[in-house]
Amino acid sequence: MSALIIRLLLSTVVVSILGLAILMAKKLFARHLSKQMHYKLWYILAIPPIAAWIPWNPFQSGLIQSFWNHLSFYETDSADIAGITAGPAGSTLQHTQLLQDFSISVSKPSGLVYSILLTAWFLGMAILLTKAVYAVIQVVQLKRSAMPIMEKEVQNLLQECMKTVGIKREIQVLESPLITSPVTFGILKPCIVLPERTWSAFSAKELQYIFLHELCHHKNKDVLVNQFIWVYQMLYWFNPFIWITLKQIHTDREIACDDAVLGHLDADGHLDYGYILIRFAEKGHAGMYGNMVPGIAGSRKQMKQRIQNIADYSHAEPQLKRKSRMICTVFLTVAILMTAVTGAVASTDDVFSFSGRHAVYEDLSPYFTGYDGSFVLFDEEHAQYTIYNRKESQQRTSPDSTYKIYSALFALESGALTADSTQQGWDGKHYPYSEWNRDQTLQSAMRDSVNWYFQKLDEKTGRKQLETYFHKMKYGNKNLSGNLEDYWLESTLKISPIEQVQLLRGMDQNVYGFKEENIETVKQAMLMDEQDGRLYGKTGTGTINGKDEKGWFVGLIERDGHSYYFAINLQSDKQQADGRKALEIAKQILHDKNLYKANR
Repeated sequence: MSALIIRLLLSTVVVSILGLAILMAKKLFARHLSKQMHYKLWYILAIPPIAAWIPWNPFQSGLIQSFWNHLSFYETDSADIAGITAGPAGSTLQHTQLLQDFSISVSKPSGLVYSILLTAWFLGMAILLTKAVYAVIQVVQLKRSAMPIMEKEVQNLLQECMKTVGIKREIQVLESPLITSPVTFGILKPCIVLPERTWSAFSAKELQYIFLHELCHHKNKDVLVNQFIWVYQMLYWFNPFIWITLKQIHTDREIACDDAVLGHLDADGHLDYGYILIRFAEKGHAGMYGNMVPGIAGSRKQMKQRIQNIADYSHAEPQLKRKSRMICTVFLTVAILMTAVTGAVASTDDVFSFSGRHAVYEDLSPYFTGYDGSFVLFDEEHAQYTIYNRKESQQRTSPDSTYKIYSALFALESGALTADSTQQGWDGKHYPYSEWNRDQTLQSAMRDSVNWYFQKLDEKTGRKQLETYFHKMKYGNKNLSGNLEDYWLESTLKISPIEQVQLLRGMDQNVYGFKEENIETVKQAMLMDEQDGRLYGKTGTGTINGKDEKGWFVGLIERDGHSYYFAINLQSDKQQADGRKALEIAKQILHDKNLYKANR
């Protein structure tokens, strides 16, 4: 739900920025843009919402994502590098150390806040949708009340105007007592509707101007554009800038249509056409037709601007058209780039791209009763993954305390910690767990998941060096933009269960070129059980607003000369989901697969 709101806010920001940029460009380059391009420049605003809301788009697909990942030294799945994450704690295993699953709560907007925002958004859309439905009903009633004008003179005049504008499809001309000024509607079956007795009250010349105007609306696909504007209003009703922008689009649409009509008339016809606009200036559209269908009439302010443009009319020279196209191309490029960037921010780093090669998908749902989650196992001997819940196995989420495996490794590699001396002094600050309020070694800090110990290691290693290691190992989304002390704790850093398995295997096999003694030091700190082979692991718990909502257990088993790497992640907003529970479920799965004899 929060992702939906983020996507909505990002798209409205892009739309607002583009809208403001277009308004500024229209003022700065007013003399370098044709009247048609003043209007068509607004078409660019269709890109952000379409890219943000359709199910598939190039900015969120593997095409752009893959290219972007290569640029950022990111690598997708590989059968040669598979890693695993540490598991939950708080469970006593025979002949093992006691692994504690301590965590600190992180404050985030509650689900209630998101629900309120989402409900308000839907409520606003529902109100506008109701108005749109009412407008559609009015249009239907208008069409039912309209009668075709069969007079030969009118039909001949319409055909001449269609030939002038360049329209070949059939268009009906009707009249209705429900309107006071001409309108046009219909995408599949277009028609022009005149007020009752217009054809007899106006001269042939005046009817020609009316037909040319309405036909230009059809040629410009303004009826379709109007429907899109309604959708725009519904999506972004909360943004006042959007309403200002859409109002300007209406004005520019009519000016562009006027300009097209003037291009088909001589100088004397320009003056006569202006008089026709004045005749309809006070009439407008009945009911809500003006918001649903385009027509020749408009507000007094709009009419004043349109009359001024008629007075200042000059034919668009080829050079002006070239300049207009260049400016439009620039804005189109900017819109595409902005949409691509915001699309990446919204979604591309949240899902790991995994091809499914060398993978067997298995239903382990009975182990996860009441929880959402995933389990990933990699068998080194057979080079094969066993995965439960493909979608969740690729979904990135905060690593929480499982990250401490790599915090220790990076500190050892950078010299911030040495294998011979891993002790860090307690600073005297009182923490919520008594086990934290004492000096710590790497083994005790890993066992009791002591946050301050690893925060101190990261501080000594330094953000720049950490970023180098993150890119070297290709750790999840590699996003360290959060605070240095907690970017791994329900913050910016995210990783998927599959990546956890690939990373842990990569570390164990030392495909990253780290010092063997440092890898062994970290593994010894992770050692949980030597009863039946060796079990290494680390838990992690995501505690949000005082509630345990996410649990991790990642690790590896060394048994009979074989290695197995695994990761389990679970979530629940209805019951407690923590590292302890993840450890419990992982032990059950591994026991049933005859990989580990769990002490029940």
